[in-house]
Amino acid sequence: MCSKEDYLAELSRCVLEMEEDEVIDVAKAYADSGYDALDGILDGLVDGMKKASDLYEREEYFIPELLGCSAAMYNGLDVLRPLLPKNENGAKCKIVIGVVQGDTHDIGKNLVKIMLESAGYEVTDLGRDVPVEKFVEEVKKEDARVLALSTLMSTSMKNMGKIIELLKSEGVRDRVSVIIGGAPISESFARKIEADGYSANATEAVKLVDRLVSEKSGQSRER
Repeated sequence: MCSKEDYLAELSRCVLEMEEDEVIDVAKAYADSGYDALDGILDGLVDGMKKASDLYEREEYFIPELLGCSAAMYNGLDVLRPLLPKNENGAKCKIVIGVVQGDTHDIGKNLVKIMLESAGYEVTDLGRDVPVEKFVEEVKKEDARVLALSTLMSTSMKNMGKIIELLKSEGVRDRVSVIIGGAPISESFARKIEADGYSANATEAVKLVDRLVSEKSGQSRER
């Protein structure tokens, strides 16, 4: 049996080298060895995707290679995701999530969605390249308590601010917490557009949502 570190390195390599079939076998072997599914996702599959993104930034990988890496990562996720611990206390509250208009990169958004669902939240996924108005419509329709916005494109960041302004003009800003994330996003940008929080990764996003929901619940009880 391989060590956990060996399996994680193999999962990462399979994603980076676009081994769509082999990654399934490695993920199954990793799971059968009793290793933690979340570690396999974050330190194996996501690690490989980060390396692929680095190669893309250096113009050594291009869109076809990224798509191949994504396919391998999702094959691995199909094996490990069902093994994540389930929340046994029922759904916590509703969350609407999506990639803002002008951006079609959704890997980070999908990871956050997986982590939120595993933590017990009911998530409505609007997908990618979502118009500003659609986010607000879904928040109202689903009576969502959290809106999670993502982008990897600096040119699309402005749409996050537009969504928050539309939530205000529609009179629903106070009832929904807005979190944002993505490569060009920062804490200072979150403060600038008056978002409720910023997260650098999927794990931290769950902690942030837990905190914001808890704070909102406390405020409701005090009224």
